[in-house]
Amino acid sequence: MRPASTIITSNHVFTGLDDAARPLAVCIQDGIIVDIVSRESIDLAADNVTDYEDAFICAGFHDGHLHAFHSALYSSPLATDYLGTSEADCVRHMQEFAKTRPTGWLLSQGWREYRWNPSGMPSKTSLDAAFPDRPVAMYSGDAHTLWVNSCALRELGITADSIPPAGGIYAKDENGELTGIIQEAAAMELMPRIVGEFSNDEIDDAYRSFTQRLAAQGITSICDMSLMALPGLDFIREDVYSRLDEAGELPVRVTMFPTLLDDTSRFDALHERFRGPKLTAPGYKQFFDGVSSMHTAYVLEPYINPHFEGDRGRTTIAYEDMRDLVLRANAAGHPVRIHTIGDQAIHLALDIFEESLAANGPMPDGLRNTLEHLENFQPDDMARLAKLDVIASVQPPHITLDPLGPERDLGEDRCRYMWPFKTFLDDGTVMAFGTDSPVVAPRSMDVLFCAVTRQDPKSLWPEGGWQPQERIGMADALRAYTAGSAAAAERSDIGLLKTGLRADLAILDTDLLSPQVTAEPIRILQTKVLATYLDGKTTFIR
Repeated sequence: MRPASTIITSNHVFTGLDDAARPLAVCIQDGIIVDIVSRESIDLAADNVTDYEDAFICAGFHDGHLHAFHSALYSSPLATDYLGTSEADCVRHMQEFAKTRPTGWLLSQGWREYRWNPSGMPSKTSLDAAFPDRPVAMYSGDAHTLWVNSCALRELGITADSIPPAGGIYAKDENGELTGIIQEAAAMELMPRIVGEFSNDEIDDAYRSFTQRLAAQGITSICDMSLMALPGLDFIREDVYSRLDEAGELPVRVTMFPTLLDDTSRFDALHERFRGPKLTAPGYKQFFDGVSSMHTAYVLEPYINPHFEGDRGRTTIAYEDMRDLVLRANAAGHPVRIHTIGDQAIHLALDIFEESLAANGPMPDGLRNTLEHLENFQPDDMARLAKLDVIASVQPPHITLDPLGPERDLGEDRCRYMWPFKTFLDDGTVMAFGTDSPVVAPRSMDVLFCAVTRQDPKSLWPEGGWQPQERIGMADALRAYTAGSAAAAERSDIGLLKTGLRADLAILDTDLLSPQVTAEPIRILQTKVLATYLDGKTTFIR
């Protein structure tokens, strides 16, 4: 055994290199795994040994897709996160929240009108009655729609004559009056003005608390993804990360993916400045469509409940523009991650990646392009990901986020090709797991439970799982949530427990690969994180 300053051991260590958990000891020196040996070969009483006995040890979890600014903000005292049961219930909740913030903007996130009873899009009328003189901004759970009151519209200078940015909507009623609903790019571009009143100290505190909660979930790395494609609106706060890191208060690794634009100066500065081991910026993010629930995801065949004749959604950027951006980025050796939810957006993105591969060849150092979300496929496109060496970045808790919504919008036939995890594995596609937080909370056990059961972690709906033919095993789910996300982050130094890699570990109180967990998956949700290690040092301990 090589000399090690720290040895962490248990009877159930999952390295990720095969499907088994074994009695092993992880030997660490200067934050690096220098050896992995049998548990029997070490002295459990030695000063440098931490024996977790029957706990489960695996590589630290890696949320492969989240938006840290909004996740931190909405989980802090600065704002509130609330789904609500109806429009009126959400307004009542904001009235209670207002008691905690007596002045300034009132900000929330989380409402989903299709989950309400009665369902239906809200309007400014209910907010105006409760808040006639105070601006209120309420982002939907998918962050693509903003619900505001008249005071907020006045503060923002939006009138019935205002022209929204490309890809955005200021919704109006039949009389041409603003309803208080603002969608897509128009909603997202308003965020900097709404949150402008918060100080750096307040934002730092929000990030500090959020990243500590990540560590408590066994999460050691995240990919902070650009929120939208307009310049200056990626909401990646490298200044916050730098301050926390310099103070020794950043318990996770962060890989930043700013927006791919014609002007690459933002990325160039990040890429040059941040080269690890904590902070990196290896590639870009772009957006090709919206979301299915709002019919802004771009699909080949019209939605079966169309908002208008021929309703198929649309691309958020012209195909030729996306093609030029991706080909130039790949030619320069930089990978691109594209938001693609609808089957036609996926198809066109794969066409672009295929052309790039033919024109530029593989990128250096094993770098790979990635598609994000990937909810609805044209059947022949599923196998193209592996063929083109494109990573599938998916969020398992999204599967049941909108119960029966896919059937409502797309129909039973297309549902068979939604979130096809098992098909990805059968085809040899690398999967990366994440949450898209704050769309869903970054709870590690929810991610794993949804992947192996395809059930909602709260309601346990539906019995047997939604599209159960696409369920996967726990070992594959763990790899997607560790090594797969590390691949999407373009990091070859994390994601497995292997000699030469960084010592990022999650310690759980339950052997997730045990027959008991396989027989009773509810045990996944009952599992607790005992400790989290980054570079061999604890960032969380229960």
